[in-house]
Amino acid sequence: MQQIKGTLIPIGGNEDKGFEDDEIHRLDYVEEGILAHVVYEAGGKQAKIIVIPTASSIPVEVGENYLTAFATLGCRNVTVLDIRSQADSERADFIDHIKTADCIMFSGGDQSKIAKYIGGSTIHTILMERYKNDEGFVIAGTSAGAMAMSEEMIAGGSAAKSFVKGAVKMRKGLGLIPELVIDTHFIQRGRFGRITEAIAKFPEKTGFGLAEDTGMIIKNGENCTVIGSGMVIVFDGKTLTLNNQRVLEEGTPMTMANLTLHILANGDQYDITHHKVTVLPIEADFI
Repeated sequence: MQQIKGTLIPIGGNEDKGFEDDEIHRLDYVEEGILAHVVYEAGGKQAKIIVIPTASSIPVEVGENYLTAFATLGCRNVTVLDIRSQADSERADFIDHIKTADCIMFSGGDQSKIAKYIGGSTIHTILMERYKNDEGFVIAGTSAGAMAMSEEMIAGGSAAKSFVKGAVKMRKGLGLIPELVIDTHFIQRGRFGRITEAIAKFPEKTGFGLAEDTGMIIKNGENCTVIGSGMVIVFDGKTLTLNNQRVLEEGTPMTMANLTLHILANGDQYDITHHKVTVLPIEADFI
């Protein structure tokens, strides 16, 4: 198995807590602490950072939001690539930016747009190659940007209709880390049921449910460390002794036995390959 040299940082999102209904007041915003980790992993303030707001319905505003956020951390070499079509993913100038970037940051919104407009493109191919082969190359994503990292990607599904077959909608993501299924805003939006069905469909995968203001730094394609103020819930389907998802009709409650869950917080680690948890010692400082 090839050793992965790049770093993935999926983030659970952190939308504004106001009551406004329009999306511009519900932008996913990455807390400065997590964003500082992204910058550090990319090489520091001099890193070339590319923001891709493809998932958003207001990409210009989201791009400006990230330019401001990175600027507060002293980053000046930040560019927004406003990719809104497959044709944009074949633009020579955009491709050159992807080839020379230290960090790619995917925004939140609708993860299906990332799969539709970037999946299968030249930019997608370069991202895959650089993630596998370039030491220090970082791909980060918040909310939809994190979910799109999966191969089997959660594309939608109502939390209110959870735990019945058909509640979760799946499609192919970017496949950056095929071992995982990632869901976001996990605690705040009660998404336990839809990731549970995703793991029932794909029990060979491991599910990561990321709370808001929480992320994972993933090294070598397997070594994960929790950052941020919330929790990551890990769903390990490889211990299942009963899983009737395949034989049920849609709308039927599922039965699963011996699904393993881990609840991890800041500084805790998870080994994807060996399904091993390492807990931050109680006397240690948070990261």
